[in-house]
Amino acid sequence: MPTPWQTRCATLTVALMWGYEGLWCKIFPGRADQRAIVEGLPLLPDAAAHALLIGIGLAELALGAWVLSGYRPRVAALVQTALVLAFNTGGLLVGADQIPEPGRLVVQDLVFLALVWTVATAHRPPDDARTAGTSGPAATTGPTTTARSGAAAV
Repeated sequence: MPTPWQTRCATLTVALMWGYEGLWCKIFPGRADQRAIVEGLPLLPDAAAHALLIGIGLAELALGAWVLSGYRPRVAALVQTALVLAFNTGGLLVGADQIPEPGRLVVQDLVFLALVWTVATAHRPPDDARTAGTSGPAATTGPTTTARSGAAAV
């Protein structure tokens, strides 16, 4: 189990990766190879390629913010996994000639997804939320619960 510090570093790393891919590679200034892949999509008018690239970049930035928020981390990991698989499968099918080292891309994405899932599974609800509704010491009632709520024990 990663320490809280390790989890924060991993979370920040995943969010920074999405921020870099979204802002630098798609929006400003944008990478030529990624632009060429999007422009090579079948049935996509040339005029729409730039708008699609900006939209993808904004979605990646939003995904980075979602990761940072810690909200529903497993759902976020599922979405990230689906997007990485879709983007890279599409890129390899449509623009393989624009990807200098496809093998490296696949290996890097496997490492990235391992980090994504490490972050997702490191976030655990507080002990009280996990044990709510169970019949154990954390779910006891009586003086302990009353004392925690600030009421005087009788």
